Amino acid sequence: MATTLLSPTRFVHGLRFDNLRGDIFGGITAAIVALPLALAFGVASGAGPIAGLYGAICTGFFAALFGGTPAQISGPTGPMTVVMASTFANLTASNPENGWAMALTVVMFGGIFQVVLGLLGLGKYITFMPYTVISGFMSGIGVIIVILQIAPLLGHQTAPGVVPSLQAIPTYLNDVNFAALGLGLIALAIVFFSPPRLNRILPAPLIALVLGTIISMIFFGNVSLPRIGEIPSGLPSLHLPYLSWGSLQQMLLYSIMLAVLGSLDSLLTSLVADNISRSHHDSDRELVGQGIGNLVSGLCGGLPGAGATMRTVININSGGKTPIAGMIHALILLMIVLKAGQLTEPIPHAVLAGILIKVGIDIVDWSFLKRAHQLSAKGAGLMYLVLGLTVFVDLITAVAVGVFVANLFTVKNLTDLQLESIKSVTRGDGEDWLLEEEQQILRQANGRIFMFHLSGPMSFGAAKSIARRLAIVENYDVLILDLATVPRLGVTALLAIETMLKDALAKQREVFLVGAKGQVQARLQRLPVLAQLSPHHRLESRLLALQMAAVCINVD
Repeated sequence: MATTLLSPTRFVHGLRFDNLRGDIFGGITAAIVALPLALAFGVASGAGPIAGLYGAICTGFFAALFGGTPAQISGPTGPMTVVMASTFANLTASNPENGWAMALTVVMFGGIFQVVLGLLGLGKYITFMPYTVISGFMSGIGVIIVILQIAPLLGHQTAPGVVPSLQAIPTYLNDVNFAALGLGLIALAIVFFSPPRLNRILPAPLIALVLGTIISMIFFGNVSLPRIGEIPSGLPSLHLPYLSWGSLQQMLLYSIMLAVLGSLDSLLTSLVADNISRSHHDSDRELVGQGIGNLVSGLCGGLPGAGATMRTVININSGGKTPIAGMIHALILLMIVLKAGQLTEPIPHAVLAGILIKVGIDIVDWSFLKRAHQLSAKGAGLMYLVLGLTVFVDLITAVAVGVFVANLFTVKNLTDLQLESIKSVTRGDGEDWLLEEEQQILRQANGRIFMFHLSGPMSFGAAKSIARRLAIVENYDVLILDLATVPRLGVTALLAIETMLKDALAKQREVFLVGAKGQVQARLQRLPVLAQLSPHHRLESRLLALQMAAVCINVD
């Protein structure tokens, strides 16, 4: 019994040992794919290639161990690298001596935020973001990656930011390092045109990395080429958190951005993994695992990571099904760092740039870009707005503005639906939704009975219409407020109804309240004006209310 309770399968989601061969092969294949990407992302972030490798090792191992998607492979990704590059550049600019330590603290805080999100059970809500915002955001990140790789592709150092990179393009073009450009174009051609059958055996990024490096050493050994150079070997040193009170707000904002983006990136990849492997992930557990991985990565001086779609798909297609594959992938990368780090030193930056340009192009949501205007003009406009803000302003502003505008659109659409369900009736002619007897009473009342019918949830968007429609009708003797088909009542709509009741009672008009129940009744009970209505004026039936109203105005 004790063995069962302490079994690792109880603590590691999806862990089993009946697929070791597939998990080993999947982990090895994923590591081969991850190596060039980790190096490239490390260079692109400004932190150096070793930071990319440490990030792949830490997030890859601990996210697999503690996460909720058995076959998922985690590591540095394009979106996370873009955020990290911005974080590193801005914090270093404000505090050159401690900028890197502050950036690593941001990674740690981001991991802690992810753990908190998972423990609070918020995993299922992370993906509740409009697709137009996600598409614009991800496409913007793809554009940023491509722009930032123009400089290394032409043999120059990357400028700090998108706008400086674009402004520097004429300078780059006037001083092209043709050896670097040639190597970068070779790498681009390999990752774009590598045959699928060959790609299944040797991943295209690895082929581009090895072939580009060999060509550079044989033909351009004496040419000045920016290369990776010496990277530290051995285990990483411990990096403790560093807080700068003057930059704390900025650090927290970047931490939240990393946490939300990493969670979104990982959970979307989890959905892909579920579809391919016919399994079901645990969203909250996945966030905890990703958070622990990023926390450890920050402590070890690595980049933040997330679930990586391409590496996850390759792992599953190679036979990986359990967390063992993700842990093996991380351990193989660790062996490379410990024993084979020197092999990565001659890799040209231009080759990594070619690989990353393909990554950036793949991140752009071409499918939605091509047809967004056909699906919805507003949706397309929002997507382009988020894309533009992502590229030319910053990631946090892009997401915040995108979600805000998307919510405005949603509220507007819901309000339009609610307005269609509001009916103000003084005569029964042509009101097919009323019973014949109800129509007859209204006709006989000749406008002296004013019935206000609400249907569906009433939010603040409906309040203005309630007040406006009530103001149109002034000459009536009896007000019937029909709430029988209203399941929920927002505060603003509730206050509009309170104003309606107060005005009617102040003018000595009879008021009947029909069908209020559940949450609606509970909220109405809190209104002081409701105490002025006797129980005989609170009814369950609209027909009965109309009959009593007819008696009040002496209609036969």
